[in-house]
Formats: sequence, structure tokens, C-alpha cells
Amino acid sequence: METIYLAGGCLWGVQEFVRTLPGVLSTEAGRANGTTDTLDGEYDGYAECVKTTFDPDVVTVEDLMGYLFEIIDPYSINQQGIDVGEKYRTGVYSEESRHVMEAQAFIDRRSDAKRIAVEVKPLTNYVRSADEHQDRLTRCPDDYCHIPKDLLTKYQNVSSSKRLF
Repeated sequence: METIYLAGGCLWGVQEFVRTLPGVLSTEAGRANGTTDTLDGEYDGYAECVKTTFDPDVVTVEDLMGYLFEIIDPYSINQQGIDVGEKYRTGVYSEESRHVMEAQAFIDRRSDAKRIAVEVKPLTNYVRSADEHQDRLTRCPDDYCHIPKDLLTKYQNVSSSKRLF
């Protein structure tokens, strides 16, 4: 099992989408690459993210990048939907340098690579979000989400052994 951190705007929708993907074993809402280890205090530069534990025999980093690109505007800087601010930037983070290289290679292969604003960096810090943010849309399905509902559940019934990319 491997872990990667995916940022795609408000983490509620990202977690709801990612948890349904084939090969994803668990998700956790959190904050990537801030400068503190606390949820308290001033904004510290973090990106809202979803800690994603996955089975690399079922889903690859390239697959996960493809899925992420389904739910984000990859050209938008610090905004997804109506959520605006640095914490809503898009990004991919990992403690594994191989994951960072694979994610960057996915972007570099695209014909629009020069326009893409998705941050790809090593994970330097991770803080788990408060319980109220964990699986928020599962618990409160009518809460706001920048991702259309039909897209949130697109992969809900897909076999976990089937690769889509």
C-alpha cells in the first residue's frame, strides 16, 4: 500500500470523489505543506488535501492524476469553483520521490502542460483536519461542493480491480 496527497480545492468534495475510486483503500481530510503542526492559529500556507492510501497493483499514480484532472480546473490558480484562496490550490504531494516524478511526468506529457497550475511537490508537512471535515459529504450530502454530484459518484460502483486509464 502507498500514500499520496491530492489537493483539488475544497477537501470535502475531493475526499468524497477519491474514496470511491478503484484501488483506493482509505482517505483522510487534511492539510499539506503548511509550516505548523496545528489546526489553530493563522493560515500557514497549507493546501487542503486528501491523504489517499491506495493499492498500486490496482491504481497507479498516473491513474490517480487522471481522476484528479476530472474534478479540477487545472489552469486555475488558488481557486476551484467559488472557493478562492491559496488553501484551495490544486496539488499533488508525496513523501515518495517516485510519486512526485510520476505526477510531474503525467503533466509534462499533456499538450497543455505549460498552462497547468497544479503544484507537484514533495510532502514536507501533513496535518489531519478536524473530525467535522472527515467524510463531510458522506455525513452531510447536501452541504456545498464545487464538484457536480453526478461526478462525485461516477466511480462508486466500479469494480476495485478495474483500471479506467
